[in-house]
Amino acid sequence: MLSRITLRQMEYFVTTAESGSIIIASEKIHISSPSISAAIAHMEEELHVQLFIRQHAKGLLLTEIGEQVKDACKVILAQSSDLYSMSADFTGIMRGKIKVGCFSAFAPFVYAEIIHGFANLYKQVDVEAVIDDHHNLTQELTKNTLDLALLYDLHIDENVINFTPLADLPPYVLLSETHPLAKHKAVTLEELAEYPMILLDMPYSNDYFLSLFRKNNLKPNIIDTCKYVDVIRSMVGNNIGYTILNVRPKSNLSNDGKKLVMVRISGDMRPMKIGIATPKNATLTNVQQAFSSRCQAFISNQYIPGMSVSYFSEAHIKNQKE
Repeated sequence: MLSRITLRQMEYFVTTAESGSIIIASEKIHISSPSISAAIAHMEEELHVQLFIRQHAKGLLLTEIGEQVKDACKVILAQSSDLYSMSADFTGIMRGKIKVGCFSAFAPFVYAEIIHGFANLYKQVDVEAVIDDHHNLTQELTKNTLDLALLYDLHIDENVINFTPLADLPPYVLLSETHPLAKHKAVTLEELAEYPMILLDMPYSNDYFLSLFRKNNLKPNIIDTCKYVDVIRSMVGNNIGYTILNVRPKSNLSNDGKKLVMVRISGDMRPMKIGIATPKNATLTNVQQAFSSRCQAFISNQYIPGMSVSYFSEAHIKNQKE
């Protein structure tokens, strides 16, 4: 009987079907691979069908009936979530599930106050957090597999995603304290172009940084790239090169203890905007609205969790006056 298949098993199956891999599904939902395998095997036994074709090179491929079961499970899971929302609207008790995304570059700053704080405040809400790059998060929003995401305003398709800006993060240059430009109050892109640069190589962010130079008909001297901010900060601390970033940690030290200096960039620099992104065709539940409200209460041009906002606000004001 279908009643012997649980909602949790359906969730494991759907995540695996959309990932094409039990290992990837395990990483996404933080459940062990054997538990996911057991859930899928149980469903196949109960339904007397084969849900996946297991190919060593290509991973898991859904069978024809597997596709149909996946679609049916997604409907059932959505309806179960609606039940919690319906009861919450009636009773005033916040409960249900929410799946939120957060861009990895600023997740270390906002996770504790925004995501963990929300889960701690509403203990009957099951909060699932997905930390990923900008491209993957926008893809998940497009597929309606995320309820909301904290993102930058980069490559947002307004036809399928709603974006509510919360705060501006102007770019700045990060230097070693021994760099020749470290004692400057401000630097120009022309000055920077002469020196070795380490590029934060994440989807969309990399093009944003390069566009600052393109706009001024300049080409930076890129000697290395990396997608991990902490690694880049250590490279900069050791004076391998400078970098340009937007997030502003409160610490002025790299992970290996080298002193770093933030210097503003002169001229009209387009800031990145942190904001809340939601699927355009989705109606927010009361749980999702509550999470969105928390984001709006905790992120603004006056305060961003974990960031040195006083410095960035001052730099931004100076930049606007210039």
